[in-house]
Amino acid sequence: MKARNNNFVILVTIIISLMLTIMPMPIGADAFRPNWALLVTAYWSLALPNRVNVIFAWLVGFIIDVLLGSVLGINAFATALVVYVTVNNFQKIRNFSLWQQSLIIGLLTALYHLIIFWIQRFILDVDFSISYLKPVITTAVIWPVVFLLLRKVRRQLQVH
Repeated sequence: MKARNNNFVILVTIIISLMLTIMPMPIGADAFRPNWALLVTAYWSLALPNRVNVIFAWLVGFIIDVLLGSVLGINAFATALVVYVTVNNFQKIRNFSLWQQSLIIGLLTALYHLIIFWIQRFILDVDFSISYLKPVITTAVIWPVVFLLLRKVRRQLQVH
């Protein structure tokens, strides 16, 4: 029963992040929308790398593709790659301070957006705009809040 409860907590947090991903925002603020699903998936891959892995991240990214109506597989591939890097370096990243983790999450988010741009450039012939990288700033800034909130949830509900 304990494992079922643990999986339920992880799934609920992912569902909430997906809802925040598609939630309507004002046009000016939408360009700065944090990558909620990437943040939550990155947190769980740092906290529980044996349970939240590349396949789980690919599924989350695929759901994002479906929800946003983008070309299937773009967000799935980018999310899986970011989680792959995170899982392979989770022991190093865990030892960094919270602001250093924010910088790393910012770099991983920039990688995520650049991968999406490169694939879209190849498939759809889109041009680069600096607005592609605006969510990097807000995602890095909001990381400490997401990290502390999810850590509190994980500890109180004994997710391990």
